[in-house]
Amino acid sequence: MKIFSIKLLVIFLFTGCSNYGQLTFISKLPTKLNENSGIVAMNNINLWIIEDNGNTDNIYQVDFNGNLLKQLKVKDAKNRDWEDLTKDNTGNVYIADFGNNNNDRKDLVIYKIPNPEIEKGDKIDAEKIKFSYPEQKKFPPAKDGLLYDSEALFYYNEALYIITKNKSKPFTGTALIYKVPAKKGEYKATYVGKFSTCTEQGRCEVTSADISPDGKQIVLLGYGMLWVFTDFSWDDFSKGTMKTIDLGATTQLESLCFKDNNTLLLSDEARGSTGRNLYSYTLK
Repeated sequence: MKIFSIKLLVIFLFTGCSNYGQLTFISKLPTKLNENSGIVAMNNINLWIIEDNGNTDNIYQVDFNGNLLKQLKVKDAKNRDWEDLTKDNTGNVYIADFGNNNNDRKDLVIYKIPNPEIEKGDKIDAEKIKFSYPEQKKFPPAKDGLLYDSEALFYYNEALYIITKNKSKPFTGTALIYKVPAKKGEYKATYVGKFSTCTEQGRCEVTSADISPDGKQIVLLGYGMLWVFTDFSWDDFSKGTMKTIDLGATTQLESLCFKDNNTLLLSDEARGSTGRNLYSYTLK
């Protein structure tokens, strides 16, 4: 994500470069991953990471000591703006190429790749899940309708759930929920519902998402914020109970995934002397 809140940058400058708040530092990520934008844990040994627009069409394997173990080029794929990762129950990984800062893209796609853990070469095949938002009529919409950027994705029950990142002016904090089938094809995304995170731009924009392995918690990430959904029903999980957690962190948090039912892994982009770290957080 190239566009970054000036307000959040000011917070960085005045609070120091090691303000991780409630997060537990695990390791520094490789310098190659300065602009990491999505993570997914395949086991308790390592995880896979992508970077956002302007970077390579690769997915990277990293261990919990911050060592780069492997990288795979995703074939027939282009990193327009890769923003999140998720996995299904059989180990397929989904790369969300739907970053859309200007709300003007008509080539939104999610790449589905087989389990990268068992790929023996240095390249991996990808299927394309192309989609559009049927409610979007103009590219871009008016300033108060900039609702079609996204950086958050998770998988559940043969479907991929997309949570949008609000860019409206004035900022409202409204996030939209869509879903598409988790298989190759071209689709009009199904509108599921909407909710409001909070109204402070720069902290209340959704940057990543995941669902716990037992399916009982959905967690969304913002810049120093978490929104945890429980006691929900499908498809509109926003009708459940939403708890807001201020992490007290002032780094540019871009990615999260569940390690187990109660442990989150999070990462941030490099910004000056801070960031490019892997963290953990235990849900109470």
